[in-house]
Amino acid sequence: MSCMGKKGTSVLKRQRELKKAEKAALKRERRADEPRSEGPQIASHDDLRGYGLVEDEEPAPRERR
Repeated sequence: MSCMGKKGTSVLKRQRELKKAEKAALKRERRADEPRSEGPQIASHDDLRGYGLVEDEEPAPRERR
């Protein structure tokens, strides 16, 4: 008596491993297609000013009381 509808655990394991390998291959392929910038990204003076990290003018001297 054979159960035609059931799959053995080894078949299911192979299917899971195959699916995992395909997903990893797809991910590697996507990474290879992405454009890469050469060298580290460095913020310009304007970028730093936009973040409020650099001021354009000298700060006004504080008044002493």
